[in-house]
Amino acid sequence: MGDDPNHVVLGTGPLGASVVRALREQGETVRAVNRSGEAELPDDVDIVAADLSDPEAARQACEGASVVYFCVNPPYGEWPTLFPPLLDNTIEGAEHAGARLVVGDNCYMYGPVDGPMTEDLPYEATGRKGGTRAAMAETAMEAHEEGRVEVAIGRGSDFFGPGVTQSMMGERVFPNVLEGETVNVLGDPDALHTYTYIEDFGRALVTLGTGDEAVGEAWHVPSAATLTTREFLELAFDVAGTDPKIRRMPSWLFRVVSTVSSELRELRETMYQFEDPFVVDHSKFAEAFGADPTPHEEAIERTLAWYRS
Repeated sequence: MGDDPNHVVLGTGPLGASVVRALREQGETVRAVNRSGEAELPDDVDIVAADLSDPEAARQACEGASVVYFCVNPPYGEWPTLFPPLLDNTIEGAEHAGARLVVGDNCYMYGPVDGPMTEDLPYEATGRKGGTRAAMAETAMEAHEEGRVEVAIGRGSDFFGPGVTQSMMGERVFPNVLEGETVNVLGDPDALHTYTYIEDFGRALVTLGTGDEAVGEAWHVPSAATLTTREFLELAFDVAGTDPKIRRMPSWLFRVVSTVSSELRELRETMYQFEDPFVVDHSKFAEAFGADPTPHEEAIERTLAWYRS
């Protein structure tokens, strides 16, 4: 696999790619790992193919690393079966390498909450995907407590940004904003909802990979000020210079369409996140490391530029 890197990034989707960019900006040597061995990343990044469902392949992928970043994301509907063994094998690989493990995570495990989400909330998700995320977080922290591997978990909210297509603020939104076409919103557009810029997420995970106080803890990564979804979209239309056109999909229509759309059917479990306020508090991260998230307007401008290209 060439010279041993300081950092190994598992997964080259939007989050993994953002971690790679943040590391290279700091001059770190990086190995990026995915199933194909191909990715649009800086030329000086070593990209290797590995099937992380194979324990030996995962061990080889982590070889020589000081920090391993778990940014893989199997198909949404297959999380319960595919995600846990990928993490298990990664823990073993990081343990063998003597590396710190930084896990890129979301906030599904908390389930519906009343008020802003903080890291000390209990894991009360009852759905399949939320339960999977909760079990994985517990597995990672158990490995840390057993002294097998240093672990830090970084949690972001729904993210957006360059390269992000499969999200609530992805290809269903920004192309329409650019063309001045209607954006259809699932849930209540006037409910507060935290959106995380993907580059802020990546930089935060790199911080967790190097900060001594990061280990043994879960951290909410910095996000710009929480807006309602309507406010966020209106800002996007304004930055694009197009007239805002926002339409809420009625709940009854969502229930009907989700019976025939596998994509929407997978969202049933987490629709509470868009029907009610979904506010992620990152004050713990800010107090420990500082926080300077990219302002929404700047982040949206960069996102629109990527979609234009």
